[in-house]
Amino acid sequence: MLSNRVRSIAPSATLAIDAKAKQLRKDGKDVVIFGAGEPDFNTPENIKQAAKKAIDNNITRYTPVGGMPELKKAVADKFRNFNKINYDVSEIIIGCGGKHILYNTMMAILDNGDEAILPVPYWVSFEEMIKLAEAKPVFCQTDENFKLTAEKVEEKITKKTKLLVLNSPSNPSGAIVEQQEIRKIAGLAVKHNFFVISDEVYEYFTYGKGHLSIASLNEEIKNLTITCNSVSKTYAMTGWRVGYCGANKKIINAMENLQSHSTSNPSNIAQMAALEALTGPQDSINEMTNAFNERRKFIHERLNEIEGITCNEPEGAFYAFPNIEGVGMDSMTFASRLLDEALVAVVPGVAFGSDRHVRLSYATSIHEIHRGMDRIEKWLKKK
Repeated sequence: MLSNRVRSIAPSATLAIDAKAKQLRKDGKDVVIFGAGEPDFNTPENIKQAAKKAIDNNITRYTPVGGMPELKKAVADKFRNFNKINYDVSEIIIGCGGKHILYNTMMAILDNGDEAILPVPYWVSFEEMIKLAEAKPVFCQTDENFKLTAEKVEEKITKKTKLLVLNSPSNPSGAIVEQQEIRKIAGLAVKHNFFVISDEVYEYFTYGKGHLSIASLNEEIKNLTITCNSVSKTYAMTGWRVGYCGANKKIINAMENLQSHSTSNPSNIAQMAALEALTGPQDSINEMTNAFNERRKFIHERLNEIEGITCNEPEGAFYAFPNIEGVGMDSMTFASRLLDEALVAVVPGVAFGSDRHVRLSYATSIHEIHRGMDRIEKWLKKK
């Protein structure tokens, strides 16, 4: 009785593992969770106070579908100052989280028969979103360091190519696409006239390497790029569900029309919190980045000390994506047994397009990383 559309998609392995791990914790089990990509920091106090003030001031009614004008202006200012992209307020939309923005973008751009180039490994929801839009995901391999190159992209371009998904820094690998490759990819998009969805949600977590937004390069590529982001990771606001993007007006108008018949506006209380996040003090970003950088180095070192596991040093985001070929298990078996037998939650790499890997989020304390690494090492020695 269910639609083919719904029956064709797979549930999120990330959220499934996280839910199971949290249920085990609720049942009294001492679980170490490396599952969902969620900062372990609390939302900064000034942001929480802005939401409380919004409630007290009765800012609780509908807003324009595409977001509050003052928040859209703050987003435009942020794009101009940080990303070096000049988007007009009319080229901005606010959605119910970064995932909602990406979904709306796919639905606004893709048609049946279109092809979307998706670099491997990829965030679990990208493939399903493409399929929900009735388009075909075309998987594009990255190099041994999980870096996307223009050469690999060019091999996948056909007359049906409608868009490329660019996620740098990457979830799940933490890889950052080299700036010269971003420039070459921009040239390919302009030459072959396809869109680029640039998911830049981890843009602040680059640990000294820097960030380049593809839409900042020139007007031609800007017109073909949908620059997607949210406040979730940057400000530890995952549960507030506020995402945003910049794109040409035709795409923004299409996304607003779609949003008007699905969710209407995002929560205005959350929008007021997001406004404070973007315009208020930014100290919390450095605090999180410094902590993640310390954890990044530590988890990389510890993973490579465990027999059967090798791991590239993640350059950005807050994920490690180790290779587990040496342990003699596929990623689903590894993740399931590890959770059941050692009470450590990781996400199987098959969900990201690579059964040879698992993903660990190091958005947790050094103490928890210590405990998790010790358990994995001990468990593998017993196996």
